[in-house]
Amino acid sequence: MRIYVNGRNIEITDAIKAYAKEKIGKVANHYDQITGIDVVLSVIKNPSVAENHTAEVSCKFTTGQVQVAETAESMYASIDLVADKLDRQVKKYKEKNKAKSYTDSIRKDTTSTIKDEEDVIVEAE
Repeated sequence: MRIYVNGRNIEITDAIKAYAKEKIGKVANHYDQITGIDVVLSVIKNPSVAENHTAEVSCKFTTGQVQVAETAESMYASIDLVADKLDRQVKKYKEKNKAKSYTDSIRKDTTSTIKDEEDVIVEAE
């Protein structure tokens, strides 16, 4: 899994990059189907905007993706908020995907059983 950290209107320091990779990388422990995570950190340079630091994350899976964004007064706070939100979304996606694969496997089992029973009926005649 790869984690890319990019910046808009901000110089990405090694400390911010390491912090973002550490916080966002914990999400990979929850789901093994993650192929990549893109993090975009941006700053609005307007002094009248109070919450001007934004963190956007796009987490790509083998079957889809989840996108999350959070805004706060400091970059570290926005990274914390987006990491928590991404954690919840990935767990939710995992549960939905697990339930879907479970129902798909039940459908496959029942359709194969129905086909087997039809073969038996045809052979009996």
